[in-house]
Amino acid sequence: MSKSTDQRGRIYLPKDIRERFGDQYRIVELPSHVALFPVDEDPLDGLRAAVGDAFADRTADKLKTEAREAIADEVRKEADDRSEEDET
Repeated sequence: MSKSTDQRGRIYLPKDIRERFGDQYRIVELPSHVALFPVDEDPLDGLRAAVGDAFADRTADKLKTEAREAIADEVRKEADDRSEEDET
């Protein structure tokens, strides 16, 4: 499929494409071209579809909290390791 931009730089996607993939897209600039990737209304739905039930019964807030806690633990461990190295 080939499309051109209008005078304001907009690209119009056909109705069947919008119905199939939705109305929101991420534009990714690659070395040789530009790609459009559909963005799910609920990004967790797309993630769950990709990884199965690995995140079943977990909300975005819960996943964010767990990720922040894991990062904080990692930073504390690294700081402790550096402190031990400085003492020797």
